[in-house]
Amino acid sequence: MIDTSCPIGVFDSGVGGLSVLRALRAELPQEQFVYVADSGHAPYGERNDEHVIARTHAIALHLLERHRIKALVVACNTATAAAIRLLRDTHPGLPIIGIEPALKPAAQTSKTGVIGVMATRGTLNSEKFRALLQSLHGKATFVLQPCDGLANAIECDDAIKIEALCAYYTGAMGQFGLNSGQMDTLVLGCTHYPFATPQLRAHVGPDIPFLEGGVPVARQTRRLLAEIHGLFTEPALAHGPRDPMLMLCTTGDPGALRMALERWLDLRVEVSQVAIP
Repeated sequence: MIDTSCPIGVFDSGVGGLSVLRALRAELPQEQFVYVADSGHAPYGERNDEHVIARTHAIALHLLERHRIKALVVACNTATAAAIRLLRDTHPGLPIIGIEPALKPAAQTSKTGVIGVMATRGTLNSEKFRALLQSLHGKATFVLQPCDGLANAIECDDAIKIEALCAYYTGAMGQFGLNSGQMDTLVLGCTHYPFATPQLRAHVGPDIPFLEGGVPVARQTRRLLAEIHGLFTEPALAHGPRDPMLMLCTTGDPGALRMALERWLDLRVEVSQVAIP
């Protein structure tokens, strides 16, 4: 029987997964979370599959052994694409939720039928992404843009580089707008990219919706845990509901994750450095 008081594990190659953690905490406010930023081995999007698979397995094992997680959210498009099938094979009893670029909802809502997709090269080149793209053949035209360096610039909070790369990549994609032949939707296919929304918005205009994966992942996490009766349902005590635990760990610089938490989630939480070989 599942221990509903155990935490949900969440990991990303760095700070980008905080966009998913934000959605998870909004959807599941009474749950406990342990977040691992693998910043010491980032960026995943510009590494080979072997590297990403090895890191994914190592972090999953760490979260299971050290924190006894009841579910795992892979809050990284690149890691989901490269490793989630093998991860599920290795841990068949663990609910594992991945993330993928929001191509399906984009195809359903686009009026012009032309959709921009910004993602890491690793995501765009993955077999999983190609299968997703093929499943939508004829439904829309997708303009794919690999964004080398953008996730790392966001990770390092390099404002000048973020602005320059956002300007370059949106310009390289073509025309955004609501007229025929223009891209009327932008899919943010990396969990880091929502944190560059102001810079991207300045270049694509105010009318273009940005689609990201955090909210669908949070809803799927709730659904899977509900199916196995894994949601925390302990009655509130006399002094009120429990204070949800949030544990933050990084294989890189704790200060960088701490600053990202303050900047993007308005949270001031202790961050510990961990070694995950």
